[in-house]
Amino acid sequence: MDFIALLGLLLGIGAVVVGNLVEGGTTSHLIQLAAAIIVFGGTLGAVLLSFSLKDLKLAINSLRVIFFNKKLSYEDTISRILDLLVIARRKGLLALQNETENIKDPFLRRGITYIIDGLSADLIREALEREIFAYEDMMKRASRIFEAAGGYAPTIGIIGAILGLIHVLKNVTDPTKIGVGIATAFVATIYGVGSANLLFIPISKRIINKIEEEIILMELMTEGILGIEAGMNPYYLRAKLESFITERQRERL
Repeated sequence: MDFIALLGLLLGIGAVVVGNLVEGGTTSHLIQLAAAIIVFGGTLGAVLLSFSLKDLKLAINSLRVIFFNKKLSYEDTISRILDLLVIARRKGLLALQNETENIKDPFLRRGITYIIDGLSADLIREALEREIFAYEDMMKRASRIFEAAGGYAPTIGIIGAILGLIHVLKNVTDPTKIGVGIATAFVATIYGVGSANLLFIPISKRIINKIEEEIILMELMTEGILGIEAGMNPYYLRAKLESFITERQRERL
């Protein structure tokens, strides 16, 4: 569980609720079923019109990257790669077959399997880079869905507010209903703007940041796998992988 992401979500929503209470409002004023149906139902419809159902499922599954992401450790990965390199240099590449079951990361395990199968360095690099590209493209599509939802929600919230004001104008002869009606109408705007800026757009940005970290790790594994295949000196491979991380992180900055 990524508690920082969860904290950010709770803090953003909590700040709005607490601020409303400080101003003398109540939480019941922020709960309007009609406004929720208009904003969230309309946003979902717009997203489905823009993307396929398959893309929507992909976006939902990508939430695991944010709240249930695996722990990324470059140092642990380098150490694991060097352990495999030492085994390969001492006992031969086929000895790695006994280690594949103990490799938790599926990407690294596939790369070691390519080595055991006798693929050339060029074929291994091509296969792994193709997998990295496919994963990056998939996650970016998921990010674009949340980004699109963040664009639709505020506009649909305004539509909900206008519909509410139309209902208010129908009861303009009854002054007791005007104030309550206007307040209810603008809840839809809060839902639209709030969900876009506290939920959809931050999730989109979070996915992009997370996959950048994962892509660096996958590229690191690729270089390590090729180092194992080539039988590099462990000290040289460690220095190479550490410099690779530094260079990629500098590029991100």
